[in-house]
Amino acid sequence: MRFVAAIAVTALVMSGQGVVASAASAPVQPDPLLSWSEHPGQVDAGTLARTRAAKSRARILATAKPGRTYAEREPAWARGRNDVPASAEVTGFRSNPNASITGSLLADPTLAVLPEFAEPNDSAATASDTGVGAPARRAMRTTGRITGADQDFYRLHGRGHTRIATLTPGSDLDTVLTVFDAAGREVASADNVGATFDASLELDLTSGAEYFVRVTGGPGGASGTYELTIAAGEGSGDRDFYSVQLRAGDVLGASVTGSARKLVVHDTAGREVQGSRQDFSVVYPPNSPLPGGGNAAVDFVAPSSGRYHLGVEDGEGRYDLTVKALRPGVEAAGLQTVFVDFDGALVDTVPYGGEGVKSLSGMKNFLAAWGLGPSDEDAVITAAVDALRENLALGGKVRILNSRDHADPWGQRNVSRLVIGGTIAESGVATVAIAQSIDPGNFAHEETALVQLDLLSAPAGQPVSLNTYITPASDKTRFIGRALGNIAAHELGHMSGSWHQHQFNEHDTLMDQGGNPQAMFAIGADGVGGNADDIDMDFGEDVFVPNEGFTGVEDAANRTKWGYSRG
Repeated sequence: MRFVAAIAVTALVMSGQGVVASAASAPVQPDPLLSWSEHPGQVDAGTLARTRAAKSRARILATAKPGRTYAEREPAWARGRNDVPASAEVTGFRSNPNASITGSLLADPTLAVLPEFAEPNDSAATASDTGVGAPARRAMRTTGRITGADQDFYRLHGRGHTRIATLTPGSDLDTVLTVFDAAGREVASADNVGATFDASLELDLTSGAEYFVRVTGGPGGASGTYELTIAAGEGSGDRDFYSVQLRAGDVLGASVTGSARKLVVHDTAGREVQGSRQDFSVVYPPNSPLPGGGNAAVDFVAPSSGRYHLGVEDGEGRYDLTVKALRPGVEAAGLQTVFVDFDGALVDTVPYGGEGVKSLSGMKNFLAAWGLGPSDEDAVITAAVDALRENLALGGKVRILNSRDHADPWGQRNVSRLVIGGTIAESGVATVAIAQSIDPGNFAHEETALVQLDLLSAPAGQPVSLNTYITPASDKTRFIGRALGNIAAHELGHMSGSWHQHQFNEHDTLMDQGGNPQAMFAIGADGVGGNADDIDMDFGEDVFVPNEGFTGVEDAANRTKWGYSRG
C-alpha cells in the first residue's frame, strides 16, 4: 500500500479508527502460539497467563449454549463400557451437531493422592519419596508450594513411559519441571511456552533406575502453589468415548468443564489426532463459533467422511462436554482474498498485544541489508508470491493479490492481509512473524499477519538472519523471496486453523515452531541458501510441538485446504 504517511494518519484519525501510536515503549512479547520467533521459549509466562485468563472468561460468556443434550449411558459406578473408541457410545450426532453431553468419570485406583510433603525437600539428598516405580505404586498426585528461589525435589524409580505434569489453578506460579538421573545429569526439562503456568513431560525412564523431579518457579511467577502428577505406564482410570459422524471438511470443536481434565480426538483409523489438557480457545478469533472456556478444548478438521471419536479423560466425578461440528467458514462467506503488502502499512497491533496503530516500513528499505539493490525488488516479490501460491495449492480456493500488481483491497469484505515489512521497533511486537489468530475452519476473514524484516536482514551470524546462509553461490533473490513466502505461509496456516508442529524431528513442515530457521528457510544439508541443495517446504502431517501441550498428529495440509475451500 503506497501512501504519504501524514495523509494516511489524518484519514485514520478522521475515520474514527484510532491514532497512530508511538513506538517508544519496550516491545511486547506476543503469544507464542501465534508467532514464529527466533527464541520461542523466551516469554513472560505471568503476563501471558493473565492475558489468556481474561480472554477465557470473555469466551465463556460469549459461547452459545448448545441445543441438543445427551447423557452418558454407562452408569456412574461402572467402568470399561465406553473406555476405548471401539466401544464408543453412538450419540447419533452427525454433521452440524450443537450438543451438550453429560457424564461422569471414576477415579483411577492406581493413582495415589498424597498430602503435601514436608520441607525441606530442596535437593536430591532431601527429596520427597513418591514411591512411583515401586511394585505397589504406578502413579501419585500431590500438592506443593514454591516461594521465591525455593525448589522441590521428588524421588521416583523408572518404569518405562512416564508422564510428569504440574497444574497451577488459581496460582501465580509459573512451574518449570526438570528430571535428573541418580548421577545428577539432566534428563529432560519443560517450561511450556504454550500452557499458561503449567508444565508437562512425557519420557521413557529406565526400569528400576532412580530419578529425581525438580519443581521450580519460572520468571513469569516465582511463588505460589502447584499440583504435581507423576504417572508411569498406563493407568486404569475411567475414560468415556463418544462417536460423531462427520463429513469431509467438518470442523469439530469441543470443550469440557467439571471434573474432566483431558479431551482427545481419534480419527477413523484410530489415531490420536489431538489430545489436550488445556483451553487454548483464547487464540481463536472472537467470532469463532467453536466452544471454549473450560478445562480443556480440542479442534479438528475431518479429512474424509466417516465416524470419529471424542474421548473424555483424567478426572473423578461429573463433567459437561460441549460439542459442535460446523462447515468451514468460507463455504458461507465466499472466496477468501489474501493481500500481500510489500509497500509498508498502517497496522493495528492491539490484537498482538501491542499498543495501537503503528506505521510499518516497506520491504524496499531492507534490500540493501541483503546486498540487493532497488532493481532486485521485483524478483524478490515474484519469488515470495510464487512460494506462497505453491504452498497454498492444496485443493482449496484462495485468491492471492499483492501490492506490486494489484490495487489495495484491504478493508473490503473477505480480505485478509500479509504485511511483509517493518521492524520490531516500529511495531512494538517482539517477534519475526505473527498471525492475528488461530482459526480452525477459518471463520474470520478480515485479519492481518505480519512478517517483520529487521531480524531476517540482520548481519550474518545470527541463525534467524537470511544473510547467514548467503554465499557467492547463492541465488539471493530466489532464496530470500522463498524464505519470506514460507514464513508468510506459516502465518496463513495459523489463520486457517493449524497449530505449531515439532521443529526438531525428522519431518520439516511449514507449521514447525520457531527456533529452527534453517528448516523454515528451506536450506539443505550444505547450509547454503539459494542453490540446488535447497529443499521444498510444505504443509503436512507431523506431531504437535511438545512444549505447547497438545499430543497426537496434526494434518496441517488438510486444515489449510479446508480453511480456504468452498466445498
